[in-house]
Amino acid sequence: MSGISTHVLDTAAGKPAAGIPVHLFRGEHEVSSGITNQDGRCAALLPSDARLEQDIYRLVFDISAQFPDGFYPKIEISFRIADASGHYHVPLLLSPFGYTTYRGS
Repeated sequence: MSGISTHVLDTAAGKPAAGIPVHLFRGEHEVSSGITNQDGRCAALLPSDARLEQDIYRLVFDISAQFPDGFYPKIEISFRIADASGHYHVPLLLSPFGYTTYRGS
């Protein structure tokens, strides 16, 4: 299983946000990308041949198609990997004019 995953929920519609492009960066280097599935999830963002390392990672969500008239066209979430043996789940709750995130399980 990937060491990094995400789940995007559209709180304005009360349902998962499917079809959201997600890019994973380690520093300035793009590690991988994916698109949220029908359940709003990207379960395996870290490629199978990549190792999770202690570092700063960043998820970039392109939500411009989800909310064409919304305030945030892209959302960037930076987070620190302190324990490379762990799993890091980063949920995103969004609406046209706001978002929140937290470390999930």
